[in-house]
Amino acid sequence: MTTFGTPLSPHATKVMLLGSGELGKEVLIALQRLGVETIAVDRYENAPGQQVAHHARTITMSDPAQLKALIEKEKPDLVVPEIEAIATAMLEELEDAGVVRVIPTARAARLTMDREGIRRLAAETLGLPTSPYVFCDSQAELQAAIDSKIGYPCVVKPVMSSSGKGQSKLSGPQDVQPAWDCAMAGGRVSHGRVIVEGFIDFDYEITQLTVRAVGASGEIETHFCEPIGHVQVGGDYVESWQPHPMRAAALQKSRDIAKAVTDNLGGQGLFGVELFVKGDEVWFSEVSPRPHDTGMVTMATQVQTQFELHARAILGLPVNTALKSPGASAVIYGGVDATGIVFEGVAEALQVPNTDIRLFGKPESFVKRRMGVALAFDADVEVARTRAKQAAAKVKPRAA
Repeated sequence: MTTFGTPLSPHATKVMLLGSGELGKEVLIALQRLGVETIAVDRYENAPGQQVAHHARTITMSDPAQLKALIEKEKPDLVVPEIEAIATAMLEELEDAGVVRVIPTARAARLTMDREGIRRLAAETLGLPTSPYVFCDSQAELQAAIDSKIGYPCVVKPVMSSSGKGQSKLSGPQDVQPAWDCAMAGGRVSHGRVIVEGFIDFDYEITQLTVRAVGASGEIETHFCEPIGHVQVGGDYVESWQPHPMRAAALQKSRDIAKAVTDNLGGQGLFGVELFVKGDEVWFSEVSPRPHDTGMVTMATQVQTQFELHARAILGLPVNTALKSPGASAVIYGGVDATGIVFEGVAEALQVPNTDIRLFGKPESFVKRRMGVALAFDADVEVARTRAKQAAAKVKPRAA
């Protein structure tokens, strides 16, 4: 981008987000602060991002005809996928025809929409260290793969899911049937394909936020945020903190792996690269070509949040990945299955020192649906973790 228009004018710079949950909502706000006209697309009405965008559109994004019709009608300058369940082949077709520019690229969106594309790229094309793995199309194939190659313990995941849904750790044969059922229920698209991975006895896992942005020379430069540590339960993030302490050799390997993957995917924007670490050894796990749920901590820790970094990078603007303060985040769950819930205890939560709260505005709550996040900063990251969890625990969602 060399010029920026005025929103809702004939010269507006228009960006369309495909997926408008809590992460997309923050990207939309960051774009609007830069004078961009925003179009929030989701599969259901009144999604968090639709509540703040200039325009809200509701379609089935995995339907190629619906997606093509919307893009051709709205004529955005950029299309920014924010979820996996999108008709990526149509995005490639429209990008090849010069109709639109996809962030970071349509190819990257296709490769990362399912675990098979990105795992084969990382392990088989780039030769990066990963856990041993097999892709399976049936429960019988899953059992055979475990028996012949992977062994126990192992992890089973749908090839396409979001936020860890459908993942299981298996300790023995009795876990195979429940894991298959869990994967089928948790996948974004029910086409009966899973990945089974050998379990790596890692010390910890991190998210390495990696930004590809235009530098002063006009060339793409790679920038790294400080590593983010996180806790997952059932494959779903429940808390994160930044920075996570790492040995120098492990940090360098993490960044080398992140750069190799993101260089191959190309384009501009922020990527969330997930890695396992044991001592000085690092294994690639996954990558998302967009802001990462564990990166919500950056709203308390960085000079520019991951959302601001993404917005700036995709628009061709300079970025700053500097850490402002150590900090932490903790998830606020819905706790109930209900629509239009209310939240109690927000004032009490904000009485915890150096904390903040984000309530996402999701119209429907589930017991284990993320409805908000508590943020905390402190010079001592462990103090920040404690305070974020304290603040999150004080927010009490309930049915209205």
